[in-house]
Amino acid sequence: MTNSGFEEQMEAAEKEWIEGWKRGPQRLRWDKIPLQVGDQAPDFELPNSEGKRIKLSSYWQARPALILFWRHYGCGCGIERAGLLKQEFDVYIEAGANVFIIGQGEPQRAAAYAKKYELPDLPILCDPGFNSYKAYGLVEGKPSQILYDAPDEFLDRNLKAGMKLAEERRKLERPLVDNSWLLPGEFVVDREGIVRLAYRYNYCENFPDPRVLTAAIREARIEVD
Repeated sequence: MTNSGFEEQMEAAEKEWIEGWKRGPQRLRWDKIPLQVGDQAPDFELPNSEGKRIKLSSYWQARPALILFWRHYGCGCGIERAGLLKQEFDVYIEAGANVFIIGQGEPQRAAAYAKKYELPDLPILCDPGFNSYKAYGLVEGKPSQILYDAPDEFLDRNLKAGMKLAEERRKLERPLVDNSWLLPGEFVVDREGIVRLAYRYNYCENFPDPRVLTAAIREARIEVD
């Protein structure tokens, strides 16, 4: 894709954020019992950051998989998770997992994000339609879950305040993009495709304890063996 194509993607992603800010979160509740421990993990074929289509199940065929559903690519929470992941990545690999990310951005944006924030060498799959997010039971959060440390005008989704925030982030070369209300989650799936841990964030920086993730990975490996 040309640089102009990348810029068009970024413009569309920023516009999506603006429309989402105006509209507010829509999916605050599950309309059915969400995916839980013991269920078969939904399988999807998604493009990776190089544009090659990959099945999720290919990552849990030989080893348990740790799936990290990411926040949008302009989110400070995601940047903080990237920093933590760099510290924790080897621990998850040593525990016996294949680790991969599912993000909201298209392949080129995913590749640019991984490079900018020096993510470990792991696959990033792309789901701008949020289909896998929905299948894994990830819902949107209220402003109080995403912007809990912000002034009241943000909790009220004041349009002027939102546009000012977007402009400030753009100047920091960290534009607000995609669906900012969508909460992330992290899942451990064993080699038979069974969910062994389903961790859904209750708020933006609700990062799981890495000891819980590694224990679930070891448990998944032992139980199948």
